[in-house]
Amino acid sequence: MSENINLKGITWNHSRGFTPMAATAQRFSELNPNVNITWEKRSLQQFADLSIQQLAECYDLLVIDHPWAGFTAKTNSILAFDQYLPAEFLKDQKRNTVGHSYESYHYDGRQWALAIDAATPVASSRPDLLEKHGLSLPKTYAELLSMAKKGLVAFPAIPIDSLMTFYTFCCSLGEDPCQDDNIVISEETGIKALQLYRELSLYIDPACFNRNPIQTYEAMTLSDDIAYCPFAYGYSNYSRKGYARKLLLFHDMVTLNGKTNLRSSLGGTGLAVSANCKHIDIAMQYAQYVASPLCQRGLYADNGGQPGHLSAWTDEDCNLKTHNYFAHTLPALQRAYLRPRYFGHMFFQDHAGDIVRDYLMQGGSETGVLNRLNKLYIESKTKVQA
Repeated sequence: MSENINLKGITWNHSRGFTPMAATAQRFSELNPNVNITWEKRSLQQFADLSIQQLAECYDLLVIDHPWAGFTAKTNSILAFDQYLPAEFLKDQKRNTVGHSYESYHYDGRQWALAIDAATPVASSRPDLLEKHGLSLPKTYAELLSMAKKGLVAFPAIPIDSLMTFYTFCCSLGEDPCQDDNIVISEETGIKALQLYRELSLYIDPACFNRNPIQTYEAMTLSDDIAYCPFAYGYSNYSRKGYARKLLLFHDMVTLNGKTNLRSSLGGTGLAVSANCKHIDIAMQYAQYVASPLCQRGLYADNGGQPGHLSAWTDEDCNLKTHNYFAHTLPALQRAYLRPRYFGHMFFQDHAGDIVRDYLMQGGSETGVLNRLNKLYIESKTKVQA
């Protein structure tokens, strides 16, 4: 290479989202002196909401959320990695997926992103506060409810997180959402899930309804009021010494039936290359570098990243630095529910959370909530032709 090459990327505004991308870009440029990669960041809400197609018109590299996979397949706004990267590399990515992370970006027979980050809702605690109050980690929903009644429990309940936790209760009752073309969940399971969720919501600070996971963890570490969070998308940053005022430990979640732990909805992020990129080969080389096992459990994890490669989750050094965040939460990742990714599902996801959160805050008819969700779900299916 002789010409100077400039690539621009967009990620999300948190140490887990931005810092590892900046670090990998710096190192890649050191290895390839005439390549300069600049990363910009957007808010967590914008990360979930803004159209990938719009972003792909402005950026070469995108960190994306997997429910966009169906949209990207339809619009061809990003490039399919299986057309550019070695088959053996992609096989390694698939073999070493954390739960359904690799699969979550596979749609219509193509691989639209590399799973560089893995996450699902897990439990977290302030061990110092549990000790202060003479409490141990709850193991059952009944124990969780008892702790919540003491005012020591919080969880994120903005619309998107309210929807994800509703999914968690449904999955944990033995039925995955959105498996039918016309209903989100059966009435029997849906009513029970809503009732359990609202019962717990009665004992949290109303401020929780305006917090996302990051804001929840900040509240847990900046004050001394919250001892336990039963479910929120995990952030290993808060289990690293020196990151926040107080250390959080992360755990698997409680059980509803005494046999299996709660089953939450897969999150995480993937690295994609825009179809408008003028230097595709270099962008693909960088993406392969970031997703490689050596980088994932080394530079990427060392700079606050939450890797998508299984070797990092089982790595002794990664676990030592995070008070066993990866080892303790891996079981939850491995069983996590994979959300729908059809073209119109983002429309459903963007509006369904409001319905669930309104019910949590105000109560009302569970059947009415399910009917509204079903109507929205059916409407979202028409977006396939949009």
